[in-house]
Amino acid sequence: MRMVDPLIPELEREAETTRRVLERVPEDKLGWRPHPKSMTLGQLALHIATTPGGVAKLAAQDSVERFQLPRPEPASTREVLDALEQSVASALEFLRGLDDAGATRSWTMLWNGKPLFSMPRIGLIRTIMLNHWYHHRGELQVYLRLLDVPVPSVYGPTADEDPFARPAALQNV
Repeated sequence: MRMVDPLIPELEREAETTRRVLERVPEDKLGWRPHPKSMTLGQLALHIATTPGGVAKLAAQDSVERFQLPRPEPASTREVLDALEQSVASALEFLRGLDDAGATRSWTMLWNGKPLFSMPRIGLIRTIMLNHWYHHRGELQVYLRLLDVPVPSVYGPTADEDPFARPAALQNV
């Protein structure tokens, strides 16, 4: 088994969960933001959608110069969902082609050509492709709550959904 093999089904599972959250993004609120320093709902949703593929593109290189990500505004929720599909497909293709030597090879973020930090490529995948992705997905759930949009279950019940609730037909059984 390769080091990245357990990450592939995790990415696939989490992509489905992320899709459920992104499907709730109200198209008429894409320009809304909870605070002037915050991304808009649309910017955050598109950032979440493109994170796996974007990180795969970075991880395919040995080093990258520090940069500021653009924060484009999507025109629609469909654009966000399509971006997620493309992004996850790119990430899965990258992971399926990554052997252990590549996974353990050092990856470096540069600042003006000088190393800012380095880590094994597998660390970049875990920390940014996955953990960073989950962080922003949770942030999006807060945006949804603030907009009074029903928040889907991710790892367990929310105030709006309980995947473990007993079906009505079995309430008296």
